[in-house]
Amino acid sequence: MERLKSGAAKLGINLTEKQIGKFETYYSELIDWNRKVNLTSITGYEEVQIKHFLDSLTVFMVVLPGMGLKIIDIGTGAGLPGIPLKIISPGIDLTLLEATAKKAHFLENLVGSLGLDGVAITTGRAEEIAHDERYREKFDLALARALAPLPALVELTLPFCKIGGCCIAQKKGDIENEVAKSLNAIELMGGILREVKPVMLEELNDNRFLIIIDKIKPTPPRYPRRPGMPAKRPIQS
Repeated sequence: MERLKSGAAKLGINLTEKQIGKFETYYSELIDWNRKVNLTSITGYEEVQIKHFLDSLTVFMVVLPGMGLKIIDIGTGAGLPGIPLKIISPGIDLTLLEATAKKAHFLENLVGSLGLDGVAITTGRAEEIAHDERYREKFDLALARALAPLPALVELTLPFCKIGGCCIAQKKGDIENEVAKSLNAIELMGGILREVKPVMLEELNDNRFLIIIDKIKPTPPRYPRRPGMPAKRPIQS
């Protein structure tokens, strides 16, 4: 895990041997399960360290490790970015939301293998779970990585954030137009765009950004719309 260790140090994170061991276990479990469940197309040892693990840790450019935040990772898939954040910052209260039952089963196994406490795994669509009072506007931070174009992503994430909380969307490429198209959706969901923060790491030199959206007022009760609608008919500027 030398590539991860080196990259994390540039983020101000000095990995302990125990944490490195957990990332090794994570990698082994990911590759083993990927043979039967489609978790990722990125499987190389160094590639996973950089494009999955280190990329997840860039969230700590915005959120300080050790803060006891209540976090939901929406459409988490293989547990990214939530599980790497939990390995570094065990005190966070983490909910992993995943619509695919097979992936949720992998996550249950992974959390057990890593010995992580304070991780809840919820299986379901964000459009439906966000209307459940146990989850709606209950989180300090909502995370989304490669989930959807930003106008749809905003509708799927901001309803989970409490007022004073925020959403962090991990994006890459030419996103200026995508951000511009999302401004109406951000406002309608009760948010305001705080910052589009570039990820300045030589290991991740493919134009990656953290899009930070603050929740300043309640999301109207009708949002998010029924499953599939945010993607099919996104609210665009």
